[in-house]
Amino acid sequence: MKWIGKRISFKDGKQKTTIIINPEDIVWLKAVMGAWVGMWLAIGGIVIWSLFALPLAQQEQVIMAIFLSFWAYFAYKVIRSFFWILWGKELVKIDEVALYYKKSIRGYGNSVPYYLENISKISIQQPKEKSIQAAWEKSPWIVGGDRIEFEYLGKLVKLGKKLNDKDTQLLFSLITKRIDQRLRKK
Repeated sequence: MKWIGKRISFKDGKQKTTIIINPEDIVWLKAVMGAWVGMWLAIGGIVIWSLFALPLAQQEQVIMAIFLSFWAYFAYKVIRSFFWILWGKELVKIDEVALYYKKSIRGYGNSVPYYLENISKISIQQPKEKSIQAAWEKSPWIVGGDRIEFEYLGKLVKLGKKLNDKDTQLLFSLITKRIDQRLRKK
């Protein structure tokens, strides 16, 4: 395995190139997110308990049910972000036929093939430094912040979550070089 940057490793073979992009490894962030998940689940548990244990009027039950629907949505988002920080990684494999991309959490996730001859307009997407998008993407509860994008049969495909400028440039040059090499072999 060769490393480009702190979070990106790759392995070149005769038939394929495999790239692994790890999330940021910040210990205090993992602890804060874990505490947040625990508190969020405790809040939901107390509200569910109170919905069934306390004598509530029908209007109060409706309010609690609406609150729980919002709570469940955000519980899913927060837990997903927490699991991504703990065990997530992006896997990219480029072989003679396709670029395969997988967002993996502990090995779970689907590998999607993108056939090389259908990939076009590979570019880097960096938000402006003082923009709302940049502030939003720096938030720990946001999984996104993809830096490299390409068009595939009219769809926009993005990868490279929360990479800095240097890592983005290195990954971009590696991917474009390997795709060009594979296409020339055909």
